[in-house]
Formats: sequence, C-alpha cells, structure tokens
Amino acid sequence: MSTTALPPSTLPSSALGRVVRGSGGPGLLLAHGGGGGIDANFGPILDGLSAGRTVVGPDYPGAGRTPRRDEPLTLDGLADELVATAVEEGLETFAVAGYSMGGPLAVRAALRHPERVTALILTASFASPNARMRLAVKMWRDYLEAEDFEGLAEFVTLIGAGAPSLEEIGQAELDASLKAVAATVPPGTLDHLALIDGVDIRDGLSSVAVPTLVISTLHDNLATPFHHRRLADGIPGARWAELASGHLPFVEQPEQWLSLMTDFLDDVGQ
Repeated sequence: MSTTALPPSTLPSSALGRVVRGSGGPGLLLAHGGGGGIDANFGPILDGLSAGRTVVGPDYPGAGRTPRRDEPLTLDGLADELVATAVEEGLETFAVAGYSMGGPLAVRAALRHPERVTALILTASFASPNARMRLAVKMWRDYLEAEDFEGLAEFVTLIGAGAPSLEEIGQAELDASLKAVAATVPPGTLDHLALIDGVDIRDGLSSVAVPTLVISTLHDNLATPFHHRRLADGIPGARWAELASGHLPFVEQPEQWLSLMTDFLDDVGQ
C-alpha cells in the first residue's frame, strides 16, 4: 500500500453523518470501530474530549447517522472521507483518535494528508489482523450472515469485554446487555468486517511522522496486545500507555481512557 501523500486539494466531498461537539480550540477527528459508531464507541467521553476542543465524529456507511452503501468500502477512500468531514466542519488541522478499525484509518489519514493531521491516538487497534483475529472476524460474520443476533451478542460479549469485567457482572445485568447488543447491530457491519479483512498498513508505519500514542487494552481478546505492540514498535517515537480494559474501554474504563487521551493531546499541544 502506497504511503504517498496526496496534494492538499485532493479531498472528496463527504456524505458521512457526523457529530460535532465543542467550539474553538484544537481540532480532533474521531474514527470509530467496525460494527460500532460514534455514539457507541465515543459517546461516554465526548463531553470530556470536547472540553476546549472542536470534535468531529463521522459515522461510517451503515452505522449511526450514515446510510449503508452498495459499493464496498476501501481503507483509503474512507480515510479520505473522514478527513473531508473534518475539513467541511471548519478544521484545517487536527489530531485523529482511532479506536479498533479506526486505528488503521487514522494512520492512512495521517500518511495521505500530512498537512492536516497533527497527532494520532490509536486505541485497541491493529496494523493487520493475524490468523487468530481473522478467525474471530469470520465467526462474527458467520453469526451475521445466519441472522443469529442472539448468538452474535453472546459471541461479541465474550470476545469484546475483558474477563475482569465479565467476572463481576450479574446474570440480570448480563441478560439485559445481551438483549441490547442483539437489538443494535449496525446494518453496515458486514461491510466493516470486509474492510478489516483487507487491512494491512504495516509497510506505512515507519513513515508516520506525527506524535502518536498507542493505548493497549490489556485484557483485549479481539485486537490483542500483540497487535498494539506491533503498532507501537512500527511507528517512530510512538508513546505507549496501558489500560486495564478489554476491547470496550468506553464501557469498562471510560474515565481512565479519557484521561490518557486528553493528557497526551495537552502534552503535544493539541
């Protein structure tokens, strides 16, 4: 995958629905995870992120405010559209916070639009899925294609939540959570999973030239710490932080996650 930056004027128009929070201050673009959305993945920390910043959070096609599309998603095409969304909302330069699948999108945005992206935060993310992660994605897809949403909820809960969190949850709370997950699967999830299958940004990591924080979710059973370390080792000067969470920091450790992000942004002048 080429790491060549695009000319500054090369941006598509964006049809992505979006959340815009805050006014004035440095810009922050959010890139959510596959099968998620801005509200689902960043909702609990949006107020904190937008304190003193302008935050733009686009929903991918088939998630949140954005209708599903007929054509397949591409990593670079979606990265360009995310950047275009921020620019349309008045941000000339901005940091990008990518969660899970949003991490590769954030990296591609930084490489393709270096005149705009000033810093990266990559949480619970990956450069390329290994065989174990591909198996998890395949099982996720199998449940979706069978329209077994109850089974899907059970699977993504087991692999998404960290063991320490699941050990403490009561049966009634777990049952309610499973019911909510089964009822809120974004219609574009299969498209997002197809995009994950093709992600491989390893060759571009050494070209990332902005301050970067990699946040490792230590109890993650989907994008495991193996993946987080590979990101951090590949990006020159990347900082490393650890969070006692599974793949769902916005559920398990939202305040700690917010603190790691805002401390980094403040430190690098964002």
